[in-house]
Amino acid sequence: MSYHDNRTAWFEGQGLWQHIPESDWRDWTWQLKNRLTSVAELERYMTLTPEEKAGCLFANHKLSLAITPYFFNLIDREDPNCPIRKQVIPRAGEMQVSAEEQLDSLGEDAHSPVPGLVHRYPDRVLFLVTDRCASYCRYCTRSRLVSNAQDYNFHPEYEQGLRYIEAHPEVRDVLLSGGDPLLLSDRKLEHLISRLRAIPHVEFIRIGSRIPVFLPQRITPELCEVFKKHGPIWMSIHVNHPKEATAELKQACDRLSFAGVPLGNQSVLLKGVNDDAEVMKALVHRLLRMRVRPYYLYQMDLITGGSHFKVDVRKGIEIIQALRGHTTGYAIPQYVIDAPGGGGKVPINPDYLEKITDEEVVFRNFEGRRFTYPLKSTPVPSPAGAPSAEPVSEPVALPAIRP
Repeated sequence: MSYHDNRTAWFEGQGLWQHIPESDWRDWTWQLKNRLTSVAELERYMTLTPEEKAGCLFANHKLSLAITPYFFNLIDREDPNCPIRKQVIPRAGEMQVSAEEQLDSLGEDAHSPVPGLVHRYPDRVLFLVTDRCASYCRYCTRSRLVSNAQDYNFHPEYEQGLRYIEAHPEVRDVLLSGGDPLLLSDRKLEHLISRLRAIPHVEFIRIGSRIPVFLPQRITPELCEVFKKHGPIWMSIHVNHPKEATAELKQACDRLSFAGVPLGNQSVLLKGVNDDAEVMKALVHRLLRMRVRPYYLYQMDLITGGSHFKVDVRKGIEIIQALRGHTTGYAIPQYVIDAPGGGGKVPINPDYLEKITDEEVVFRNFEGRRFTYPLKSTPVPSPAGAPSAEPVSEPVALPAIRP
């Protein structure tokens, strides 16, 4: 059955927490203090499947369980296949490790010159500033260190990272990530951003965050003032399914946009969540309506215990083909594989190109129709009596200019 998105509806309200004051609900610190973090807390509101209960009991050995009340409201508690539920409630599949999977699937540790800093690309660095998130995605690339459930003992070293960036003039682009940078206080976040902004060769500051999605209450006027003061700060958020695009997320994105923060979205292709062309189309359309440009669609990284989320790459290509030509170009993300072991992001595109010769390019469009683009220009002889294309050899008299 194809997915149907009610384009006029945006989820909003306090849901299961109608009884608390609205001022508490809108307080991001209240949301953090009242996260659901155990089987007992989940079972107050829903019946877990045996697979979910086993996954929850194993979570503290892999990646902690935590769900904000706001995001928990988006779960269909009657449907074990709910795409929101699959993303944040652990399952027994996390206990199954495949031979191809890796603890550090992107080889970040091998490219880390100082603790918390990854320098893989020539002109940019990844600055890991915390190991905490508002809620924990069960397919997390950094599950080895996020939440410290695996005793990775990660401690960000801000000063070492800043000194490294200062000493390397080739670094023009810094991405703050973690964990989630927006869990830092306004004061600490402003300190980091202002220090980076003071480095002459740093031109581009980015933040990767799922806080607007898990905790839109965090996007306060005070935080937006920090971004406005030190901007432009670019931000990539992380929305995987159209159900996540709520009225509160839309309002948070509006506040960020009006503060001068350009927004992009990074999705991960996940089995049973968004591996469907209609779901992806509904998602990218909602993103554009929230002032967010679809940026990347990631093939899921080879994290340990993630095989139950894995989608065939051919399905991802099929989804991109279903978008191209059937919606605006702004809505189409770049499908990429982050090469295992640290090879960086590699675009994976549908094969529209048939051949290139010295004479022509032969390709097919989104409908499968075949076209040719000539690479050589062949002059056409002028018909008899037509004006010559040769340059004029006699001087041309210009009209006199009156004083």
